[in-house]
Amino acid sequence: MQLIINTYGSYLHVVQNSFEIKSEEEKKRISAKKIDSILITTGAAISTDAVKLALENNIEIQFLDEFGSSLGKVWHPKLGSTTYIRRRQLEIASTEEGTEIIKQLMFAKTDNMIQHLYDLGLKRNKEKQDYLENKIEEMDLLKEKIKKLSGEIDDIRYSLMGYEGNISRKYFSCLSYLLPDRYQFEGRSFRPAKDEFNCLLNYGYGVLHGKIEKALIIAGLDPYVGILHTDGYNKKSFVFDFIEPYRHYIDRIVMKLFSRKKVRKSYFDKISGGLTLNDEGKKVLLTALNEYFQDKIRYKGRQIVIENTIQYDAHKLANSMIQEGS
Repeated sequence: MQLIINTYGSYLHVVQNSFEIKSEEEKKRISAKKIDSILITTGAAISTDAVKLALENNIEIQFLDEFGSSLGKVWHPKLGSTTYIRRRQLEIASTEEGTEIIKQLMFAKTDNMIQHLYDLGLKRNKEKQDYLENKIEEMDLLKEKIKKLSGEIDDIRYSLMGYEGNISRKYFSCLSYLLPDRYQFEGRSFRPAKDEFNCLLNYGYGVLHGKIEKALIIAGLDPYVGILHTDGYNKKSFVFDFIEPYRHYIDRIVMKLFSRKKVRKSYFDKISGGLTLNDEGKKVLLTALNEYFQDKIRYKGRQIVIENTIQYDAHKLANSMIQEGS
């Protein structure tokens, strides 16, 4: 499970080899064996003993800013695999082999988006069915254009990104179309979000970004060596490449919150240029996210916890690099 600390003034320390969270309202003790990560989202204190216990049990500690982006992490220095995997990653980053990896990630992303639209009850919503089916058909056509692209990534980067962006715009127009009128939105918006949907989505993507980075490092892949997204100082380019097929997990969580009428205007604070998610809103989103990622699904022929699908795919990619390079 993920331990989430989102109450201002909380204190995380160790009692009898277990974590204890103290706040003004309560004390809660949790065994280190039940935790795989600790997420700290607001002003809180953590003891050095708690950090030590986390490291001893391979538990990641992650700090998030007000937008859900990772400020930094504390984890065991031995995470990761062989240097050979990262060398292979560098070798293929600018080759057609790298292009194929990106295309496969884009195919998976598009398929997951389309499946999400069907799962939202497209066939049951006769009134909006034609609009949604037309958008899905357009998304499929763009996917076919991606299939036809070939060559080194530097030669087709902007075509790939253009098709991907167009697919995403059609997908998000569908999500907006399915929301209640007062929550519909005009496309994606970032830091800050201009509406409630994007505000929840951005914060959720920030949390997902941390999960992707951790999975890559455990698999031995370098989060900084991108293929589609170019390298930059202190830029985790490969996280931005690899995250795409898994964004629908956050989309599903946020859409479910709206469909179950669990989103309130009070969860958002107005700031210059848009909205930010307040502590009450973060608690609702992070609770839903934590529960969702612990659910089991049928994935590539096996029953697996949703969060573990990311690690499964990261290991699969790392292994394929080793096999093709040997």
